[in-house]
Amino acid sequence: MTSTTQPSLLEAAETARALASERALDGEAARRLDQTVIDAIVAAGFARHFVPTRWGGLAGGFAEAVSAVALVGEGCTSAAWLASIFAYSGRFAAFLPEQAQAELWADSPDQIVASALVPAGRVSEEPGGWRISGEWLYISGAEVAGWALVCGPAPGDPAQPPMFFAVPRQDYVVKDTWYSTGMRATMSNTLLVEDVFVPAHRAFPRTSLTNGLDDPSLPACHRAPLRAAGGLTFAVPIVGAATGALKAAVARQAAKRDRSGTRNAGGAVHLVLTRAAGEIDTARLVIERIAEQCDEGRFGRRERARLRRDAAIATDLAVTAVDRLVRLGGPSGFADDVPAQRFWRDVSCAATHHAVQLSAAASAYGPALLDAAG
Repeated sequence: MTSTTQPSLLEAAETARALASERALDGEAARRLDQTVIDAIVAAGFARHFVPTRWGGLAGGFAEAVSAVALVGEGCTSAAWLASIFAYSGRFAAFLPEQAQAELWADSPDQIVASALVPAGRVSEEPGGWRISGEWLYISGAEVAGWALVCGPAPGDPAQPPMFFAVPRQDYVVKDTWYSTGMRATMSNTLLVEDVFVPAHRAFPRTSLTNGLDDPSLPACHRAPLRAAGGLTFAVPIVGAATGALKAAVARQAAKRDRSGTRNAGGAVHLVLTRAAGEIDTARLVIERIAEQCDEGRFGRRERARLRRDAAIATDLAVTAVDRLVRLGGPSGFADDVPAQRFWRDVSCAATHHAVQLSAAASAYGPALLDAAG
């Protein structure tokens, strides 16, 4: 009897990784992922990974998402970034009221969702909902998404927490503004909403996402606060890219031979590769620990602060390792067709994201650490 068992997310991600690696240079030139790569990411199951099971999703675990995103990152950082955005935006959408979830996933749990986490724009209340306008910068993948979650100020009272609004693709425009040295294929353009009515059931307060839902009947992926799990969204593609940079650097050094045909890598090369490999392994262990704790549902105040710290530390380790590796290649290592320099540009760009900044993490972790000491 033929088995119809679906491959796991990690197993399916290998196809996306291979295709993304093959078409990485084309994506950079076009400033967007090839559509076949986007299709492979969706087919692998990233968009549905955190979608509630009642809509056909998997309500999956963080650990599997971490492994799969990192694997794609070994081939192409931009592809891993979008795979991660698609997965975690689906998790964010699960905080919407049930009626909105039914609309969003009516046709398929593989609906691509983009998300704008930083409050912007203008919101006014109207009978039955809200009217919103504004621009949201650096919204990765919005042009290929069917829906976008945009964060805006609470209408009428700036002291109230911001809100998220679900906007279908026909109600927003994407402005071509992403011209960057790194992460060129992420399509991190500007999302524009102009005078759009959003029904009341397509919104939720941002505090639901930032604090998580205190309902033990829900799976961990739908209870996890953004402050605990949010760093994974952005740190994991960077750590995956660092692994890809290491593999590329090792292959390049292993291919070098002197005139007698003997490999000519000396002690200095061995030291750089050893140190970089150790830093990347450490970064992977750190993000795996974040995922494990999120899957276990441990979200106390100090745990949240530590997990955000850990995401920033893992990012710093990965960036440092890639810096070492690209310098190891010398001037020829910066040629357009050398993968290490592409990974270097990508991780340097991606690591500027606020969610993986150590200074931002310290503002929460430092006080929590001091409070625990009395």
